[in-house]
Amino acid sequence: MASAVTAQVQSNPASAPQLQRGIVKMYFSYLRGQPRGGPPPERQINLSNIRAGALARRAVQGQPDTKDTPDEPWAFQAREFLRKKVIGKEVYFTVENKTPQGREYGIVFLGKDTSGENIAESLVAEEPHVFFFFFFSPSVRLCDLEDQAKAAKKGQWSEGGGSHTIRDLKYTIENPRNFVDSLHQKPVNAIIEHVRDGSMLRALLLPDYYLVTVMLSGIKCPTFKREADGSETPEPFAAEAKFFTESRLLQRDVQIILESCPNQVILGTILHPNGNITELLLKEGFARCVDWSMAVYTQGAEKLRAAERSAKERKVRIWKDYVAPTANLDQKDRQFVAKVMQVVNADAIVVKLNSGDYKTIHLSSIRPPRLEGEVRRFRPLYDIPYMFEAREFLRKKLIGKKVNVMVDYIRAATSAMETGSIPAFPERTCATVTIGGINIAEALVSKGLATVIRYRQDDDQRSSHYDELLAAEARAIKNGKGLHSKKEVPIHRVADISGETQKAKQFLPFLQRAGRSEAVVEYVFSGSRLKLYMPKETCLITFLLAGIECPRGSRNMPGGMQVAEPYSEEAAIFTKELVLQREVEVEVESMDKAGNFIGWLHIEGVNLSVALVDNALSKVHFTAERSSYYKTLLSAEETARQSKEKLWANYEEKPKEEVAQLTEEKERVAKYRAVYVTEITDGLHFYAQDVETGTKLESLMESMRGEIAAQPPVEGSFAPRRGDFCIAKFADGEWYRARVEKVESPAKVHVFYIDYGNREILSSTRLAALPPAFSTRTLPPQATEYTFAFIQVPQDEDARTDAVDSMVRDIQNTQCLLNVEYSGAVCPHVTLQFTDSKDDVGLGLVKEGLVMVDVRKEKHLQKMLNIWRYGDFRDDDADEFGYRR
Repeated sequence: MASAVTAQVQSNPASAPQLQRGIVKMYFSYLRGQPRGGPPPERQINLSNIRAGALARRAVQGQPDTKDTPDEPWAFQAREFLRKKVIGKEVYFTVENKTPQGREYGIVFLGKDTSGENIAESLVAEEPHVFFFFFFSPSVRLCDLEDQAKAAKKGQWSEGGGSHTIRDLKYTIENPRNFVDSLHQKPVNAIIEHVRDGSMLRALLLPDYYLVTVMLSGIKCPTFKREADGSETPEPFAAEAKFFTESRLLQRDVQIILESCPNQVILGTILHPNGNITELLLKEGFARCVDWSMAVYTQGAEKLRAAERSAKERKVRIWKDYVAPTANLDQKDRQFVAKVMQVVNADAIVVKLNSGDYKTIHLSSIRPPRLEGEVRRFRPLYDIPYMFEAREFLRKKLIGKKVNVMVDYIRAATSAMETGSIPAFPERTCATVTIGGINIAEALVSKGLATVIRYRQDDDQRSSHYDELLAAEARAIKNGKGLHSKKEVPIHRVADISGETQKAKQFLPFLQRAGRSEAVVEYVFSGSRLKLYMPKETCLITFLLAGIECPRGSRNMPGGMQVAEPYSEEAAIFTKELVLQREVEVEVESMDKAGNFIGWLHIEGVNLSVALVDNALSKVHFTAERSSYYKTLLSAEETARQSKEKLWANYEEKPKEEVAQLTEEKERVAKYRAVYVTEITDGLHFYAQDVETGTKLESLMESMRGEIAAQPPVEGSFAPRRGDFCIAKFADGEWYRARVEKVESPAKVHVFYIDYGNREILSSTRLAALPPAFSTRTLPPQATEYTFAFIQVPQDEDARTDAVDSMVRDIQNTQCLLNVEYSGAVCPHVTLQFTDSKDDVGLGLVKEGLVMVDVRKEKHLQKMLNIWRYGDFRDDDADEFGYRR
């Protein structure tokens, strides 16, 4: 009925008819008062003595006796006249009568007193779509006005029709999505008919009179939960949010942009001359942003986030208990500039702060590529599709460059699940990282190299640019990029030949002939030991810097933990900062017995070996003498020595004449000790035991075998892993201490007998755990590796085999006398004498023409070398016998 208004008022119902004040809420005569700490009281007032036509009604669902009723003639026009006249206006009213059912009838004046316009009289005179309802005796004034309307043939007294057909979109349009799409997101004139809650409304679309239910895009207000008994329980601030929307939009002329229709739910934005209700609800703390509908909001999602952020900062209404994710951080810790030192994986980087400290930063709200299912041999960087591409994208964009870091939240540490399905994670700093105005996470997602994490609606720990990330992911999905591509995933077959001596030997000639080769530094073990990725050869190698002696870090050795040498940590940090994950060039010169390549590394014109020496973090090694970089290294070392820093901090330069005198007087020291040669390798190296500790080994072996006999190991119970110490059953049926060097399969396990120096490939069934009482802490490994001083190993395989056969025949399983002459990159260089005759074994090989003399430049060794040289044949004979200097 158009003859009623709703008021929210403060009044005294028991008093005689008196004037009361209210504000009109909606056209059925609902009036309200002024809000004080919440929604004000409401009151429905029916205009006395008049009645308008009834608007259409749909049948009540679940009640078969009810039917649809159409609009009565002129009902809509009467409603519109009243709506435009009084909605939101202040009125005075008096109640003339109240029925037993509680319905109130009265007179309503527009304005602040009775001098204002009488609403009932205006309806009868100006828009006579009403007729008398003689509940009371009508006033003479109303009768006169009605007669005048009849004479003028206004409204229902005219000859034309006045009916309107209002159609509920839900029941009249078969596919609402097509209807929404047909509007092309253009504003449509509408009237808000009902407010269900702060963000859900009913609107009448004009000029076609479609009645639609619209949910505001991008937000959600507290709602009213319907209980089993039919009652409704409001969530906190639900009533206030509903009143906020009602007081501004109900029965108002607006424009609506219908933006989307997912799952038959119409999403839209309501435009009003006084403001956007969506943004106002957020700003006043009556609503929160929702991700699933944010993407369709046409007015700019960043405005909604900004409005929500404002409410959070002021802690208003639903955010009264809000605590910011970075509340405990100082401003300097929330936003800073740092240099990227390492890309950990596709969503984490290590940066260097201005203070010099290192910090791991995780990119907010994104997840790197993942691999479903269990993989037996798992190398994440190469085995997970697109992980390598993601890492490379970040590496090329960020390594060595300064970035802006804005911390979004701190993810607390988590413990591992009992099932083991979710591992433990330490505390993580999650941030938005930008370089040159580009959000790196957004760029990664847009290329399909990462996905966006979906959060619970109440989870506020997310990226400050979360909507941009969602939009970037939507573009990547639409364009089928990266992880969203339907093409076959890229496969990276990268051979890791670190420690694989045989494979390394195969690669060595190619790398030597290549000269300078491109590489990427994947890992830095120490100042001079690195792991490189060779793109051209698609392999990983361990690379040792040539020409320098770098301080060694702490290492777990067979005899226990080796203490780090001074400045080893500083050297490692220096190398990391200079070359880690950078593109470099390497020159491979040789390799050691463990399959590690030795050579020179260059980055942007800088020789890393020279740089370490120049910064007093390494010393020049005598092996650099044959290199073209020797003079540069000596010059750098001299400069570092003069600076008296780090390795040279305690250096004191001695007078030149004193140095010359010492050099002249220094003599070769001959301190032979008895050893027992147990093994000779194909490379002319040999293993020997000190005779002095031989009894300790015999005692340990006897005790160990006795314990094993008493408690035999369970066959197959030992799962060998590379580097493990164990016991192995040799061909003679006895158990010996050993170390696992490689595991090809359970049937092929490579072991090294640590007390004898020989190697063997065994089945894991012939291995068992090493009893703790006989570990290397009780007795260190007894086999020590040596090689001969003053001789060159023949390059020709046949010649080398002849030399090895001669050694096996003469000294294997024999007691000899050993003296260390000088150190080497792999093992000490020694001279070996027969115990009885005191003849030198190496010199004997030279005399027999099996090897050549290796000329040394150390002055204190020259006397020894002069003795050897007479048995050496000359260069013109060398080629014939397969030797090269």
